[in-house]
Amino acid sequence: MSRMIFVNFPVSNLAQATAFYEAVGAQKNPMFSDDTASCMVFTDTIYVMLLTHEKFRQFTPKSIADARAVSEVLVCISAAEKQEVDDFINKAIAAGGRGDPSPVQDYGFMYGRSFEDPDGHIWEVMWMDMEAAKQAMPQG
Repeated sequence: MSRMIFVNFPVSNLAQATAFYEAVGAQKNPMFSDDTASCMVFTDTIYVMLLTHEKFRQFTPKSIADARAVSEVLVCISAAEKQEVDDFINKAIAAGGRGDPSPVQDYGFMYGRSFEDPDGHIWEVMWMDMEAAKQAMPQG
């Protein structure tokens, strides 16, 4: 059985965050969504749970970080080809996200860019040619 990952994000505006993630390619699963949470499905193993601040506080006693001011986590998702990286970032920008808050990474065998969602959560989108990477990276 494949492991699944559920990334939980506190969001200030659930409707806006849901629309943003739909615009970049996730689908809302209504079975696990309500007025406090949206379950956004990227693949059969990758889910993003968008939670209102009140809902998020039910899972942790810690303060909610302002992702626009401090780094909390960097989430990286793979792309099947190099052009898909740019396409993903362009969708994020068109949906109201900020493109390339981190430097573009282009090493020939690996290409990555990033975007920031409306709440400041940073995502990296990365493509890698594994065979070329094996040749470029030191073995050891």
